[in-house]
Amino acid sequence: MIDSRAVIDPAARIAPGVIVGPYSVIGPDVEIEAGCRIGPHVVIRGPTRIGRDNEIFQFASIGDAPQDKKYAHEPTRLEIGDRNVIREGCTINRGTVQDRGVTSIGDDNWIMAYVHIAHDCIVGNNTIFANNASLAGHVRIEDHVILGGFTLVHQFCAIGAHAFTGMGSAIAKDVPPYVMVSGAPAHPHGLNSEGLKRRGFSEEAMVTLKKAYKLLYRSRMSFEEALIEIRALEPECVEVTPLREFLERQTRGIIR
Repeated sequence: MIDSRAVIDPAARIAPGVIVGPYSVIGPDVEIEAGCRIGPHVVIRGPTRIGRDNEIFQFASIGDAPQDKKYAHEPTRLEIGDRNVIREGCTINRGTVQDRGVTSIGDDNWIMAYVHIAHDCIVGNNTIFANNASLAGHVRIEDHVILGGFTLVHQFCAIGAHAFTGMGSAIAKDVPPYVMVSGAPAHPHGLNSEGLKRRGFSEEAMVTLKKAYKLLYRSRMSFEEALIEIRALEPECVEVTPLREFLERQTRGIIR
């Protein structure tokens, strides 16, 4: 299952049945679990752990050193979960000791061509990154986020669960859960209603989340005043809780 033209370091740990295409290079301190398919001309360096049933397409660079001038060859890590698709030309870097020391990608993500995920990023589950989306260092992406093509996310920003960014968005502040943004710089454009419907959110939850959105973006309240009113919506809608928690922990300010 490993092409004879691939270059595999003897210290790499590759589960039986993993497919590795021609001219791929896999270094030491790399662990690849069962069911993975590694295309041709892929470079994987470590320390990197790749879970089960991932597919990595040609010319991807996985687990190389972070693009950070402070990096001094410390043994930082990249951890990738299960069932991810990583398309052509993607670059995913390891972490730095100035942060957690690890870049993390969860499960069931669809990462399209030429996406860049920089050092110390945390990517959740079931996300979609369209072509050429780029995350700077220390970015946090929560579950079910969709990034439109050529979206750029500034370092230390967070994007909340079920958020959506339009193509070409330039994001320099946090994006709350459930919100659609677009533009350069990005601005809010309503609730991600279509995405929430597809994921089974009830009509009652949608109504309450729209109330929360209007409090945050259309009421002319201060951030602190809107947050108080959003807290009051939690007893009638548990889906408000992730929004409230996100708003309470944000540090960069939110897109408004």
